[in-house]
Amino acid sequence: MPTPVHLPGIFGALAPLLSHYGYLAVGGFVLLEDFGVPLPGETVLVAGALYAGAGRLNVVVVAIVAFVAAVAGDNIGYLIGRYAGHAAVVRWGRHVLLTEARLERAEAFFQRRGGRIVTVARFVDGLRQVNGIVAGIVELGWLRFLSFNALGAALWVGCWVAVGSLAGDHITTIYHWLTRAGVYVLIALAVTVAAVVVRRLSRRAADRQPDPAPRP
Repeated sequence: MPTPVHLPGIFGALAPLLSHYGYLAVGGFVLLEDFGVPLPGETVLVAGALYAGAGRLNVVVVAIVAFVAAVAGDNIGYLIGRYAGHAAVVRWGRHVLLTEARLERAEAFFQRRGGRIVTVARFVDGLRQVNGIVAGIVELGWLRFLSFNALGAALWVGCWVAVGSLAGDHITTIYHWLTRAGVYVLIALAVTVAAVVVRRLSRRAADRQPDPAPRP
């Protein structure tokens, strides 16, 4: 019987799961998390990389499985948003002040900047889980979504697999630091969006003001 691998900190509870299911656990958790199921997909990915660093899994296979699962999960979320979410927003959104006109403006914004949002959202907890669903709701083009989603997934998987397989017992500290950085990214995105909205509202209000009457 193989010797159990010691996983530090928050990853310790995942050792039995990885011992029994290995790559299936990594792929399954990442897949389900990426279309909104509240599971610790990222944590399992890092734990799988730690297992690879200890020689119990193949690091290349862990990366490939996680990448395929991440792309597939987000695409499932995209289909949910595209064929169920948009219709629900159009029908019920007015009750929460989300009118069809506002949804159309959100779609236009996402069409212009959606690719970058899709890529960055992969690294932010909360956004990662709903990324595909939101892209589907605002009807971002599927090929565009797929390309930026694949880019984000490759960067995300590569980052965490490298960190997990090389960090060893320091992984808990590194993981907490990097996930906290993700919160700051989310705050920065929220501030940026708010600034854009305020700027546009200010311009609209200025355009509506009548021109001053000419002096006699």
